[in-house]
Amino acid sequence: MKSKKTKTYWVKVFAAGAIEIAKQVCREEFLKKGLCITIEPTLFIYTGGEEIGFVIGLINYPRFPASPSSIRSRARQLAIKILDRTCQHSTLIMTPEKTEWITKRKE
Repeated sequence: MKSKKTKTYWVKVFAAGAIEIAKQVCREEFLKKGLCITIEPTLFIYTGGEEIGFVIGLINYPRFPASPSSIRSRARQLAIKILDRTCQHSTLIMTPEKTEWITKRKE
């Protein structure tokens, strides 16, 4: 039996839209370079409404160890790709240090 450890780090991507499309985008992206994620359905409730979406968790998986900056970068690239493919206007990226809202909406 083997054991491998790495520093803990995570990034979460919050988005609305079809989870099946998001899962397919993840599969395509991670065939290129290994990464381990989680994806869970969620319900966003906000002022004036609610919307079904999902949360993608990127983790520093010991099989594919990466630096926090690399995980953040991949999360951002993934979030933007999913934003386009799910035809949504905004997404949210959360790390232990900060939260970033990305939007296509004109303010």
